[in-house]
Amino acid sequence: MSVESQRVAVIGAGTMGNGIAHVFAQSGHEVSLVDVNAAALERALSTIDRNLDRLVAKEKISAEDKAATLARLKTSTEMHGAVSDANLVVEAATERLDLKLKIFEQIDASAPADAILATNTSSISITRIAAATGRADKVIGMHFMNPVPIMKLVEVIRGYDTSDSTTSKVVELSRQLGKIPVEVNDYPGFVANRILMPMINEAICSLHEGVAGVAEIDEVMKLGMAHPMGPLHLADFIGLDVCLSILRVLHDGFGQPKYAPCPLLVNMVTAGKLGVKSGEGFYVHTKGSKDITVAPAFS
Repeated sequence: MSVESQRVAVIGAGTMGNGIAHVFAQSGHEVSLVDVNAAALERALSTIDRNLDRLVAKEKISAEDKAATLARLKTSTEMHGAVSDANLVVEAATERLDLKLKIFEQIDASAPADAILATNTSSISITRIAAATGRADKVIGMHFMNPVPIMKLVEVIRGYDTSDSTTSKVVELSRQLGKIPVEVNDYPGFVANRILMPMINEAICSLHEGVAGVAEIDEVMKLGMAHPMGPLHLADFIGLDVCLSILRVLHDGFGQPKYAPCPLLVNMVTAGKLGVKSGEGFYVHTKGSKDITVAPAFS
């Protein structure tokens, strides 16, 4: 697979999916963005349009570049047609094993035999996902960071049977996108979330045990550890439901109590306090504003 002019299908039009579609289309690839929800596709196109406008305003791309990017991007609510001629399929659906297995079975049945199937999973086993297909050597993790158009890292995760050829092609393609690929092996949470999520969980435990307040915990980590965003603010940004899901993958995968999710996190997700996506988590987030205040429960 040459990195020039690929036909790429991106499955899932949420925050990660629309960002992945954006960077592929901007880098010259023909992209089909797929989601069962037509409204989600409309929102994704609107988000991509706004993000491209920001790049034009900052003179990082021209208006012609924006138009060309959008011309390379199409949407579909039907998976079969979108993946039937794809060189690369990137799955970016919700972080649920059952859903990903179902999607990969469908992709495997519809995509060309030589197509590479990648998943943007942030924690789920690539080997387990690959087992749902008949081409485990061509299944790989391609874990982009949020926000995708800005963040440089791509974790390239090899499953047990992922071939050297598949890995080298995805590494090369990631570089062509302007990203920095880092190869890692297939263990729960890979590298990024195996290290990040226990830190976030410990911050939540510190809040739960009354060691300090929300703003104080975040301030210590920003000023003392030079983090650009405190762990509780970051958890809201990621989504508390996503954090909980990843911690459960780590806990199940390693069987060690240090990965057990804090009860406060479990309760917040159960109550629908998911962070930015719901408008409230550890902070209150107002749509269209960057200003945040500590949530009433922690004030």
